[in-house]
Amino acid sequence: QVQLVESGGGLVQAGGSLRLSCAASGSIFSVGSMAWYRQAPGKQRELVATVTSSGSLNYADFVKGRFTISRDNAKNTVFLQMNRLEPDDTGTYYCSALIRTSRIVQSFNLFWGPGTQVTVSS
Repeated sequence: QVQLVESGGGLVQAGGSLRLSCAASGSIFSVGSMAWYRQAPGKQRELVATVTSSGSLNYADFVKGRFTISRDNAKNTVFLQMNRLEPDDTGTYYCSALIRTSRIVQSFNLFWGPGTQVTVSS
């Protein structure tokens, strides 16, 4: 059993900052790529940023220069530093991770957290 739990969401004014965290726990042998997604009300879930196990980064165009993704491999945790937040950044933010659950299981499975709400007021 693997659990991902996000934290750090909240209400912030436009131009402010938040730092999201997501910790993976449970039956973990190794963790591959980790990512942040978001979903605004009435819209589809969209990719925000990814970080591979070796540290390669990728960002959606709409957050480049404002958000920074990072990870702590020792703690199986991924972070999202969000600066210069805009009202359009409002939504539920989800983390995901590709996790290999044991030495016996060769494949990586995709796990999701329950999400954390980010609300940016104008």
